[in-house]
Amino acid sequence: MDIVFKQICHTTLLYTMLLGSAFAAAQTCNDQGVVTNQHRDQAKRIYQRLTGVPPTAGELNEMAAALACNDAGFEENATAIPLDDDNFYNVTLKNFVTPWTNEEQTVFAPLNDYTATVIGMVYNDDDFREVLYGDYIYTAANLTGVPAYSTTDNDHYEALEEQGVSLKDNLVKTPQAYLPENARAGVITSRAAAKAFFIDGTNRAMFRFTLMNHLCRDLEQVKDITRSPDRIRQDVSRSPGGDSRIFLNSCVGCHSGMDPMAQAYAYYEYRYDSETDPDALNGEIEYTPDQVQPKYHINSSNFPYGYVTPDEHWTNYWREGVNKHLGWDASLDGYGVGARSMGMELAHSEVFAECQVEKVFQAVCLREPLNAADQSEISQMLTDFAGVHNYRLKPVFSDAALYCKGE
Repeated sequence: MDIVFKQICHTTLLYTMLLGSAFAAAQTCNDQGVVTNQHRDQAKRIYQRLTGVPPTAGELNEMAAALACNDAGFEENATAIPLDDDNFYNVTLKNFVTPWTNEEQTVFAPLNDYTATVIGMVYNDDDFREVLYGDYIYTAANLTGVPAYSTTDNDHYEALEEQGVSLKDNLVKTPQAYLPENARAGVITSRAAAKAFFIDGTNRAMFRFTLMNHLCRDLEQVKDITRSPDRIRQDVSRSPGGDSRIFLNSCVGCHSGMDPMAQAYAYYEYRYDSETDPDALNGEIEYTPDQVQPKYHINSSNFPYGYVTPDEHWTNYWREGVNKHLGWDASLDGYGVGARSMGMELAHSEVFAECQVEKVFQAVCLREPLNAADQSEISQMLTDFAGVHNYRLKPVFSDAALYCKGE
């Protein structure tokens, strides 16, 4: 009898949701499905967590009615309403992604091609692993008053933001034609990422912030002093402050794994004129095939016997040792050429998937996991992300919102 009742409830509720009639739904699901203030509070909380704004009366009624029927499938249908709201993309996702695009990790930065690409990937249900190796960015086209995408400025995206253009309705996937095909590597080779992490320096910043933003690990958390130091560059002193123990017990732990991986970026630079453009606002990403950027050979006198980078071949020394537990994909070689294959190495690890789920949970629930129930939910979300969701990130937001809807 209960099964029959639930089937009737589900069928009728779907019909009434399509009609937008919360009243009919409440009448059908009478003993388990009466819409209460609790359901309305939960619906409002879900909507606001995903969009940052309160729902309309109609949207609130629709979601509350779906929640009242007490079925996970219909609850997820209910959350599909705010996931189609412009605010989810223009505000929630924009704020979610923006800190990944700058060293300060601030949300107070303009829309750019890195952020827009992640937003487009979420909306279009792309395999989110491609964020580190896909041959595309997301741009808008043929909009009045919006400059065309340029590799030398951010005017296109700033105009989209200033005019409040619907990102979900106007962003389109565009090949990274400004680079050779083999040099295209998702957001790693976006202009915004280059401006933030390929600028000056040694390109180690790109590797470090990719770890932080997409694997939720800083270098200290992956330090392993047991890895071979044979690929550590010349600029790293083997006796900092005259004490070789510092290198052997500290520096080597990060550089032995980072330097062989960061070699994948050896041909990249963010090129700008420091005299006429000191803030680097009009620079662009540069790729020099078969020519290692000079930054890889700076400070060579620090340790002349160190590694001299010859090309963009990379190797993942962390497939062994304590970082083996990060869950590297056994179907990949663990070595390769260039940023794309290295991005795939990172994105196909288990820790990459874990990181995305954890970030969404914290963004939607507004807190870190607190207890065993939270950890169990994250474990289920991770299973679903890699399984039924096929690495699509949008449903993960739904899952988190449903879990954190409150009592």
